[in-house]
Amino acid sequence: MSAMAVHSLWTTAAGPIDKIPSPTIEYAQLAPALIVVGAAVVGVLVEALVPRRARYYTQVFLTVVALTAAFAAVVALAAGGYGTTKAHIAAMGAIAVDGPALFLQGTILLASLVAVFTFAERRLDPAAHGNRIDSFAAQAASVPGSDSEKAAVKAGFTTTEVFPLVLFAITGMLIFPAANDLLMLFIALEVFSLPLYLLCAVARRKRLMSQEAAVKYFLLGAFSSAFLLFGIALLYGYAGSVSYARIADVVDGSVRTIDPALADTMGNDALLLIGGAMILVGLLFKVGAVPFHMWTPDVYQGAPTPVTGFMAAATKVAAFGALLRLLYVVLPGLRWDWRPVMWAIAIVTMLGGAIVAITQTDIKRLLAYSSIAHAGFILAGVIAATPAGISSVLFYLAAYSFVTIGAFAVVTLVRDAGGEATHLSKWAGLGRRSPLVAAVFAVFLLAFAGIPLTSGFTGKFAVFSAAAQSGAGALVVVGVISSAIAAFFYIRVIVLMFFSEPKEGGPTVAVPSPLTMTTIGVGVAVTLVLGVAPQYFLDLASQAGVFVR
Repeated sequence: MSAMAVHSLWTTAAGPIDKIPSPTIEYAQLAPALIVVGAAVVGVLVEALVPRRARYYTQVFLTVVALTAAFAAVVALAAGGYGTTKAHIAAMGAIAVDGPALFLQGTILLASLVAVFTFAERRLDPAAHGNRIDSFAAQAASVPGSDSEKAAVKAGFTTTEVFPLVLFAITGMLIFPAANDLLMLFIALEVFSLPLYLLCAVARRKRLMSQEAAVKYFLLGAFSSAFLLFGIALLYGYAGSVSYARIADVVDGSVRTIDPALADTMGNDALLLIGGAMILVGLLFKVGAVPFHMWTPDVYQGAPTPVTGFMAAATKVAAFGALLRLLYVVLPGLRWDWRPVMWAIAIVTMLGGAIVAITQTDIKRLLAYSSIAHAGFILAGVIAATPAGISSVLFYLAAYSFVTIGAFAVVTLVRDAGGEATHLSKWAGLGRRSPLVAAVFAVFLLAFAGIPLTSGFTGKFAVFSAAAQSGAGALVVVGVISSAIAAFFYIRVIVLMFFSEPKEGGPTVAVPSPLTMTTIGVGVAVTLVLGVAPQYFLDLASQAGVFVR
């Protein structure tokens, strides 16, 4: 058959070409993410064009201004009613602008703003070669211990690229809980994961450990992305669409128009169950739930501590937001299928995180296992599958993120000759040597343990009461038991700090600049305010707890 004939077949089959419709994008409603990604791009240009001396100040200024402006945009959208009456689906059905999305975006932006102050801290280490240094490698590309690294340290270089990287990660985190189709979900996941893999690898001290952490995170993260992507493919085969609303309609059986090409696979329950399970695996990995938690302790221990604090808080908020939207918007028709599985995961996560934490001797690993236990507590609220469950999870995430960032900020202060002193034995007698730092850390530990008058207690109470009202009483019992186990090792650290003798030649507590002081101060303030007078914030979370369909 000649080429001419083929060509004429094509033209007759296609018919007259219609104009391609241009997409309609509501830029004002996507402003928070657009501001942050715009600043990230400007940050990359700053690295290329601004002289080395001025880069640090330019980047810090740019990052703080961008996060503040993006938070202002979230507040403006919420004040404009986009969280309640005007909640809708923007960007051609790709992104939801609703209460949970705005609440989580506000939480991520505030937590990130506080975390960025620890990134910018330059007073903790003594000045090297007359230059102030931060927590990040002088030249990330040079081999640890090589001559090029020594030359970079001597020249006083600093890795200011961490600021645009953080902004790119935050962009992905802002879109992740608001994504309203599966492709957007995957793109957002990659946009925030890839910068985090890089940030984990750039510690100034213990560089080999830091690079090992980054490789582990990257390999296991690639696994979880593959699970997610395969799940998306199967759900697409099941529903003939990647849109959340359309998949939910197919699950409920309320779809009438069926694409003939998909008629054979649509409604095949095996595709739905396996695809849904795989997407859940991808999200539970990001959350750090057992048995998908193996990366957490290694990565938390090896990454630079400011990155660990940022990651522990912001990633959890974004991932739980996406998990909530998936279970409550896409798969509410499968509740009887996913609840028993999530029950099992929540129980294993709460008990596993709490029991293994007892055996830890490194403060960062201890906080990592504690974060795994907290993922279990938050899952109890997710399982409730009620409006109270959503709002309790939103409140818990907001409370938890500030406690976490504050706790890791305190960890950066306790130092010896090799950098941070993270081994628990080094913390003995810290309360006698510097009572204020030990007292602040004790406040954070008590909040993690869920002691009354801290935000941790209010959050746990909200989550457990929502779970109990939804008939998950047994889950609450397990939660209370694992809280008691967890309280043991938190209080053990407090006893170690205040009631044991300081060792000779023990670590010193560095005096930070106002940046880290602000981070810790905000952490303590939020912890106490949400513990003593939480009502306003609980109301805010319950107003924001309605997903747009």
